[in-house]
Amino acid sequence: MSGKVPFKEKLAYGTGDVGNNFIFQIGQLYLLKFYTDTLGLPAATAGLVFLVTKIWDGFVDISVGAWIDRRKPAGQGNRFRPFMRHAAVPLALITVVSLTAPDFTLTGKTIWAFVTYMAFGVAYSLFNIPYGSMVPVISQESVERADLAAFRWTGSTTGLLLTTVGFIPIVRAFEDVRTGYVVAGAVFALAGLLLQGYCYANIREHYEVEKPERTKEKWWVNYRVLRKNAPLLIICIANLFTFSAYNVKLAVQVFYCQYTLGDISIVPRMGFFSIGCIYAGVAVVPFLVRHFGKKATFITGAAIWGIADLAAYFLADGVLSFICFACAAFFGSSLINTLNWAFVSDAVEYGEWKTGIRAEGTVYSFFTFFRKISQAAAGFIPGLVLALVGYVPNAVQTPEAIRGINGLMFLYPGTLALATFVLVGWTYKLSDRKYGEIVAELNTRKSAANEWRKTV
Repeated sequence: MSGKVPFKEKLAYGTGDVGNNFIFQIGQLYLLKFYTDTLGLPAATAGLVFLVTKIWDGFVDISVGAWIDRRKPAGQGNRFRPFMRHAAVPLALITVVSLTAPDFTLTGKTIWAFVTYMAFGVAYSLFNIPYGSMVPVISQESVERADLAAFRWTGSTTGLLLTTVGFIPIVRAFEDVRTGYVVAGAVFALAGLLLQGYCYANIREHYEVEKPERTKEKWWVNYRVLRKNAPLLIICIANLFTFSAYNVKLAVQVFYCQYTLGDISIVPRMGFFSIGCIYAGVAVVPFLVRHFGKKATFITGAAIWGIADLAAYFLADGVLSFICFACAAFFGSSLINTLNWAFVSDAVEYGEWKTGIRAEGTVYSFFTFFRKISQAAAGFIPGLVLALVGYVPNAVQTPEAIRGINGLMFLYPGTLALATFVLVGWTYKLSDRKYGEIVAELNTRKSAANEWRKTV
């Protein structure tokens, strides 16, 4: 489908990421604190769990992407959707299991954390890789893809906001915090499952691509051609910076509120205002893209984010100033995160134009591999830093520990946001005009190929 995507379908696609983030953000926001303060793992061990499992997830993503691209579709328009249908229920179940705290030895608890979070990663990849790969087969129009990306990021932000605001109050409603984590996980997992089901029922694969038979090729052939896809490689490196920065910020904010500001109940209020500002960013992205292009919008967001976080490290001295700087930082990050999916979709056509091989699943899984590496860093680095600065769960922290928490909260993401500004601003060359020319040339090639088939 190359025309306008119906509003209902855009809404359903965005709703899918509300459900995804009800499930995914539990791990990003609270699992590190759950591991250290409830399950009883040392901070460094908890960080190691994130490091190993996220790297594992990255290779799972690659395997799933290759499987999707080489699998024979289950009927017309069913390359991706069947995966979503089969993965949703196992994903919801393993989410709840990963938030249980069995009475094991320290070794047993460590093994439990590794096994449950690795299983979560497999189930999430089986749903999320095909979900994310859908954009190129929904529409070929650059503006429509930007709109789909905006709807997706709105959904992602909604899931993040509601998880930030609602999860901790459910946990704290129970005297036994272990019960609270399980109940809160079950509530969000069920809600996520229902929203994922709505998404599945209302999105379609409109754009069919005939793939040449490559039965003798090995599964890694698609990945060899990625080295020729410069725009994809640049966006992957940029995401290594920004997604790591974003997830460190999310993971550390609960520590920052509890120990620097002295009140963990600030988390829902902070989330309501600062994460709510992401909606403003998402709302202006289509306007900015239409008038200035995707690249200019992307690097503007990186600049706003970086400046806001670095300023906050030196100037934030209370709840109000913290929330103000956080609002600016999250607004800037929203411009970046909204456009990631549009950039990746453009890279599908660029790769096809450059190499003759179209591989939506491969491209998307390669992109998510970098995101998983950044998530590994986002889990490992805070755990390592907290261990190095002498963090003690549920105790008054030393000045050194407070400085470590503050640095993770502001210096780390701010510096990487500015590095992204420089990287994309100087090296990304796939303009919106060039993308339009590529799509036109691909359509010409396909028309010529079809005409040739008719003559033989």
